[in-house]
Amino acid sequence: MSDFQVLIPKLGESIQEATITKLFVKQGDTVTEDEILFEIATDKVDSEIPSPVAGIIKEIRCAENDLIPVGQVVIVIGIENDSSSESEPITEPVVINEESVEAIPVIQINTEEEISIKDEFKNAGRFYSPLVKGIATKEGVTLAELDTLTGSGLGGRVQKNDIIQFVERRKTGKKEIPSQQLQTTITQTTPASQVERPKVSVSIGAEDTILKMDRIRKLIANHMVMSKQVSPHVTTVVEADVTNIVLWRNSAKDDFEQKYGQKLTFMPLFVEATAKALTEFRQVNASVDEDNIVLRKHINIAIAVATNDGNLVVPVIKDADSKNLVGIAREVNGFGKAGRENKLNPDDLQGGTFTITNFGSFGGLIGTPIINQPQVAILAVGIIEKKPAVMETPTGDAIVVRHKMFLSLSYDHRVVDGMLGGRFLRRIADLLEQFEQPKNI
Repeated sequence: MSDFQVLIPKLGESIQEATITKLFVKQGDTVTEDEILFEIATDKVDSEIPSPVAGIIKEIRCAENDLIPVGQVVIVIGIENDSSSESEPITEPVVINEESVEAIPVIQINTEEEISIKDEFKNAGRFYSPLVKGIATKEGVTLAELDTLTGSGLGGRVQKNDIIQFVERRKTGKKEIPSQQLQTTITQTTPASQVERPKVSVSIGAEDTILKMDRIRKLIANHMVMSKQVSPHVTTVVEADVTNIVLWRNSAKDDFEQKYGQKLTFMPLFVEATAKALTEFRQVNASVDEDNIVLRKHINIAIAVATNDGNLVVPVIKDADSKNLVGIAREVNGFGKAGRENKLNPDDLQGGTFTITNFGSFGGLIGTPIINQPQVAILAVGIIEKKPAVMETPTGDAIVVRHKMFLSLSYDHRVVDGMLGGRFLRRIADLLEQFEQPKNI
């Protein structure tokens, strides 16, 4: 028997370590090829790591919540050899790329008897691994019953232990929720020096439903609370007349898509105007390091994107001020699609210096967003609406229909005061109102 060493995989150029969030095996377990061994996480990306080989878990060199450097051995698997001679340990890193972060590896069920999969599972709208389907078939668990389970895996995915526990509860007739699940204590990811926030006592009724936060939701929750504790938030709002942008976009969107293969939304125009304003107001493109203000050289604009599983990711357009509208549109569309489908690379989420969030995409008029630390400001854009407006004409004032929207800027009052925040936000509005049709587009 030879040893196979499983390493912490490389998750991106800037990622040097990852946290072991969950172990699915213990020493002595027999694992099949592609069976999930453990789950790792960075600030924004969770990945389930499958076993590259079939064998027996000989050694586990980590524990849950351990922070492990990339390339370090975490599990040793003993595999059968045809040759009786002693061989060197096999070391193979698990490579994570854009597809493998999202795609779930196919798990081979290597049992003495082949487990047949019910036809109803073929039309399941939710992913279930072959191992879970096999256990469900063997134990007579229906697809409808599986769909009611909230799994312990990535994004609520049902794991082997989840269905085994369900089967045991069903056999004993237990339907109540274990008391330890009634309240969930979220581990603080903020600095140790931060004051622990008070716990809120919540009464739970018999008809209430308990949903456990997944890893990403916990990170978002802690990050938002930390931001409010660290930065004194102030929000300024202006209304912008974006009629010129709306008229141009409506007339140019079809030709734009045909010529460049990209849908023309309003977001690239907001990014372009914001990037230009940031070149003029460098103190808004900054971070705070204790008593120091760090003025960022690069203007990297992050775009908040809602994912299909109800969470939030913030991919970053690097050096947005150096890109034209076509380039920005290409990145906005690409990041939006990849973000919704959880296919972003870790490097796509790094290095943001300013954030834009779109309340208007969900019909919101005005938003007061929370600053994305360690940045010092975030812009919220509202829905564009037709409104009556008074305009001066050569013959006097006239009431006309214009396209208007609200822009709101939340900023860190430690380093951005009302004058700077107000002038910066007004500059963005002016750039949008003074929009001129781009040349050569």
